[in-house]
Amino acid sequence: VQLQASGGGSVQAGESLRLSCVASRSGYAVGWFRQAPGKEREFVSFIRWSGSSAAYAESVKGRFTISREDAKNTVYLQMNGLKPEDTAVYYCAVRSIEYNGDYVSTREYEYWGQGTQVTVSS
Repeated sequence: VQLQASGGGSVQAGESLRLSCVASRSGYAVGWFRQAPGKEREFVSFIRWSGSSAAYAESVKGRFTISREDAKNTVYLQMNGLKPEDTAVYYCAVRSIEYNGDYVSTREYEYWGQGTQVTVSS
């Protein structure tokens, strides 16, 4: 599975961005992770390719919304109320086959996109 993430940019605190992740084919779940300089990659959100199951990190709950457009094999991450601490490179990842996990660990995903930079200034 090939993934292309886009939509990052530089914004002021409180503004919004929408990230897109286009997959060459669908899988079982798509996750968004982020990595700030000097920090480990951390879970942001995931959604299953079928159904409506989704989850968010506590730090983004209520501000970020994950959604998908099946016809385009695309998953979006709508980010509202951005804060400086949201600054990071954002990666999308795909789990291609069913897995009995909670999808919050990088180890649960097999394919990764190249990342898109999000910079939020105060």
